[in-house]
Amino acid sequence: MSGARVGVVTFPGTLDDQDAARAVRLAGAQAVPLWHADHDLKGVDAVFLPGGFSYGDYLRCGAISRFAPLMDELIPAAKAGLPVLGTCNGFQILCEAHLLPGALTRNASLHYVCRDQGIRVENNRTAWTGDFEQGQDIVLPVKHGEGRYVASDETLAELESAGRVVFRYLGGNPNGSLNDIAGITNETGTIVGLMPHPEHAVEELVGAPSTDGRAFFTSILKKLVNA
Repeated sequence: MSGARVGVVTFPGTLDDQDAARAVRLAGAQAVPLWHADHDLKGVDAVFLPGGFSYGDYLRCGAISRFAPLMDELIPAAKAGLPVLGTCNGFQILCEAHLLPGALTRNASLHYVCRDQGIRVENNRTAWTGDFEQGQDIVLPVKHGEGRYVASDETLAELESAGRVVFRYLGGNPNGSLNDIAGITNETGTIVGLMPHPEHAVEELVGAPSTDGRAFFTSILKKLVNA
């Protein structure tokens, strides 16, 4: 195991934190648990915001989590360059915290969707996607009721022109996301948010649709080791 330390944040209602921690360990890094009410990032080298239903999503997905004490530490650290990955509810939190543009809204079908989803890698130059090939087609699970990515026309144009769309849905859009967007990044490629769940696609043993999710974690590990 390398000396890289990846924090995994748990909010009330988070349900994928243990899967996320296992994925980090399988890649060879140390998974460091971070509690939402803490004021300390514990000196981690990167942070993973996993999926679930933080605070029950009573107001709007991620809206309450954005004000958690730990976010007071994470937001400035992320803006200063700390690599952060947010999946599903984690993606929603990143948008609510304005670390990524746009918002996640109710699925166009108004139904919860849970399935294995084809996705295309549009940008392999981020801190979390270096082990993918540009244009590679992968399969990851999706499970969400509010995963429709929306943004203004100006924001969409900026994301597309700057290559900040990292993933795009293939074989049918599960939630009606604009431009089939499944994931995006910030201007520097250190922060990535996506609705699909790479932490559920790291082991063949558990019947995952693929092991394509491993590359997220090996990518950040290589990035941290070579930094």
